[in-house]
Amino acid sequence: MADGERISVRQVQGKFREAEGVPRVPVLGTWVLGCFCVSRVFLFILLQSVEMPTGLKRIYGRGHLHFLTFSCYKRLPFLKSSRAREIFLEELGRLRSEFGFRVIGYVVMPEHVHLLVNEPPGATPSIVLHRLKLRVAKRLRKRRRRAPTSQLLLPFEGCKEAPRSFWQPRFHDFNVYSAGKRAEKLHYMHANPVKRGLVHHPREWPWSSWAFYHGQNALLALDTAE
Repeated sequence: MADGERISVRQVQGKFREAEGVPRVPVLGTWVLGCFCVSRVFLFILLQSVEMPTGLKRIYGRGHLHFLTFSCYKRLPFLKSSRAREIFLEELGRLRSEFGFRVIGYVVMPEHVHLLVNEPPGATPSIVLHRLKLRVAKRLRKRRRRAPTSQLLLPFEGCKEAPRSFWQPRFHDFNVYSAGKRAEKLHYMHANPVKRGLVHHPREWPWSSWAFYHGQNALLALDTAE
């Protein structure tokens, strides 16, 4: 080595690695490998957040009422016809008799539904809603196959292939823990058709519980909240 020649710290470390038989790893390769690992971790976290969206936590066993909201597939108006909405209420009434839960309020809109119910004995609203979705979808799809050509078609009946799903797979559940919240949710349901511009007054939309609370005959008789 010539006098006065300087040797960097990196060169000295490299000499020791070569003497000990340790392979040298390029700095660029280490950086690329680190970025790849970080990206894989980020992708995993992102997928987990997509599969389990926030805000859908279920809280049962506290004696609360449950304000349930669920929609047709991609918010399509599969409940657009009056007969489709009546079929929904018929199946809701049957399930109420089977499971023994109380229906405090409801509104059936063309593309979504709101229900105010309590927890059924020995079951949960999730179980009830799963059964309800299956039965309504089965009846309406069967009705599609049997409907005459002159009858008003459901929104998906003019398609070459009907959508694979009738409902969106998940639902929103809000625990109603006070009389004030109960009144708030009932008012929200009954006003929904008016806010959407479907009718001018809640009494003009028979597929809600408004009639019951105003001394009129409702399509589905309700239960009193305890």
